[in-house]
Amino acid sequence: MTASMTAFSRQEATYDWGTISWEVRSVNQRYLEPNFRLPDNFRELEFAFRDVLRKKLNRGKLECQLRFQAVDKAATSLNINTDNAQALANAIDSLGTWFQDLNPANPLDILKWPGILTDTGTDAEIMKNAVKELFQKSVDELIDMRLREGEQLVTIIEQRLDAIDAIVVEVQAKLPEIIAAQKQNLIDKLEAAKVELDPMRVEAEIVVLAQKADVAEELDRLATHTKEVRRQLKQKGPIGRRLDFLMQELNREANTLSSKSIVVETTQSAVELKVLIEQMREQIQNIE
Repeated sequence: MTASMTAFSRQEATYDWGTISWEVRSVNQRYLEPNFRLPDNFRELEFAFRDVLRKKLNRGKLECQLRFQAVDKAATSLNINTDNAQALANAIDSLGTWFQDLNPANPLDILKWPGILTDTGTDAEIMKNAVKELFQKSVDELIDMRLREGEQLVTIIEQRLDAIDAIVVEVQAKLPEIIAAQKQNLIDKLEAAKVELDPMRVEAEIVVLAQKADVAEELDRLATHTKEVRRQLKQKGPIGRRLDFLMQELNREANTLSSKSIVVETTQSAVELKVLIEQMREQIQNIE
């Protein structure tokens, strides 16, 4: 399917150790150009992120930003080991049977006792894996949007191709009429000037005029190029550069048609062709 290079995705996930969110923006670019903004504790993953993009995308300038909001460790990362605390309490009670004048135990001193408090901080690898998994989802969402945008671009381009084909058919149908009108126009001018008509000379002038007005080859090439554009739109993988080349070829034929024009109708058709081709070219700049 045809994919656009313009898209945006956002993914967010919350865990007991914090909240992470990815924002990935993509615009048109000749090559694949990713840029990352990452928190320091995840910066080492940038190479892995770039590898994901290289495998899934071919062109586009991407801005990838990761936001990380950690949960307050002071409130959640410390936990009392109840088994050890109960054992310590039993030991204190036992001492009380032997020593009658013991001071009450200080809770802060108890918390400092080895094994009473445990740190429940999350393993760094778990956090990194979560960040990488969420990045994969963000890229997949981005690709889906690029494909939806691509479908719309295809519709726009095909409408322009239909218009070009209609112009080509119209000019082809008018060619005999244009040549006949120009032939009669030449004869009328010679008769008005009261010039003795030399049949051989008139015939020679008509041949030159016909050669100048013969744009059948250009029209055939225009039709061939539009067929190739349609074929490319159905191909898999990146097609933007090939389509851009075809726009150059279409424009070249439109320019030749304009230069060979000997009547207003053909000139107008050439101008309309150039407008349609330019409209397609602008859309194709966004195709991967």
